[in-house]
Amino acid sequence: MGRLLLIDDEPALIARQVRQAFPAPEHVVEVAASGAEGLDLVRRSPPDVVLLDLHLPDASGFEVFRAIRNLDARIPVVFITVARTADAAIEAMKQGAYDYLFKPLDLHRLREIVEGALDVSRRMRTPTVVAEDNESDAEGAIVGSCPAMLEVYKAVGRVAAQDVPVLITGESGTGKELVAQAIYQHGPRARLPFLALNCAAIPENLLESELFGHEKGSFTGADRRRIGKFEQCNGGTIFLDEIGDMPLSLQGKILRLLQEQAFERVGGDETIHTDVRLIAATHRDLKAWSREGRFRADLYYRLSVFSLALPPLRDRGDDLRILVRHFLRRLSAEMGREVREVAPETLDRLRRHPWPGNVRELQSTLKQALLQASGPILLPRFLPESFGEPAPTPAPAPAAVAVAAEGAGAGLSVALHGGFRDDDRDVYAEIHRELDRLLLPAAMQFARGSQHQAALLLGIARQTLRQKLKQLGLHTARHAETDEPDAPA
Repeated sequence: MGRLLLIDDEPALIARQVRQAFPAPEHVVEVAASGAEGLDLVRRSPPDVVLLDLHLPDASGFEVFRAIRNLDARIPVVFITVARTADAAIEAMKQGAYDYLFKPLDLHRLREIVEGALDVSRRMRTPTVVAEDNESDAEGAIVGSCPAMLEVYKAVGRVAAQDVPVLITGESGTGKELVAQAIYQHGPRARLPFLALNCAAIPENLLESELFGHEKGSFTGADRRRIGKFEQCNGGTIFLDEIGDMPLSLQGKILRLLQEQAFERVGGDETIHTDVRLIAATHRDLKAWSREGRFRADLYYRLSVFSLALPPLRDRGDDLRILVRHFLRRLSAEMGREVREVAPETLDRLRRHPWPGNVRELQSTLKQALLQASGPILLPRFLPESFGEPAPTPAPAPAAVAVAAEGAGAGLSVALHGGFRDDDRDVYAEIHRELDRLLLPAAMQFARGSQHQAALLLGIARQTLRQKLKQLGLHTARHAETDEPDAPA
């Protein structure tokens, strides 16, 4: 549930639109017709998000915004403006506003921005507690008591109060963002903003603008100045997830920011000064990548002033049982189920699973099981049908594939037997076509139909893989993964 506060001098129409986008009882929308009334509501009961008009009868939106920041800088403020130039709103974003909207409101854009602001508010306000008694049902709880997790807790305690960069490493799904939130919430900037950004989820050509902002006209479509996250989050903490996937061209700018707390917007020459604490995370081996030239060594050393490694779920021993109980209590309440116990044979199956997706995979598996469950006990038959299936047989190496193919064509005949025929033509292209016919289906089978994973395996871009499959008339079923980035070419 989210609590929204609308401060607008003509609230009737706007309030109706906001309540339409965020209906009761899931959300509560309060309305104030003046700056003074809005500030009184913020003092009495701080909302999750504020929607603030720039023009109020008793004060300017800027004055009210600064007063809200003084009361609680963690409240995301979204400005509402009539002026399409939005110079004032952009100026407000420089001072830390979350975003701005134009009147009349676009409901789709309203939902998108406010839902993002609600998520940011939740991250800053939900305590990331350590469930030492293993009975906490809090969504942000860090659960576990194995020796490796105890070392994680001690490391968080050592570094939280120190205003230094932190690098969190670990496999996907181990809870790196939860640990980043715990460092933020126990640190000196806990009353200031916290923003999280996944470097792998944003296209390379947009990531620089998202982080550092851009000037009007700096590239096609840049119709106004944009304030980036490092400028917007001045004084607070920024969490960059999957920083190992950040392009090399951007890493130098991040290094300068860490060294000087300064940068330029895209297309600008004005030096912007900021003050942010950077917490980064990755599932990559950045030390090895820096040796190979795939990640800047100087940035790696700067980030790893303090490194914190999270253990994979398979190495956490009896934490699996504790996590299962934790998720069952929380998810059962959320989904209206009454599953309270786990059958011993179900727990045995869960323990035998290697959990490549770690805690995130465990949570997803239990959610799927609860959808199938009936009665108070989680039985093995409620687990997803594909759960615990053996890994597919590895695809043969390219050479083995070629040798196994008899009569595969003129090109591969040359490759196998070392000779040409008088009627051979275009042998080079034929070799590649025949190899693709053998190799691509094997790679897709090994990747269980995932084009993203097959492209990574082959070392080609996913777009290239799609084109080759289409050219060869190979239409392989694949899992839904449209949000995954292309593999590097």
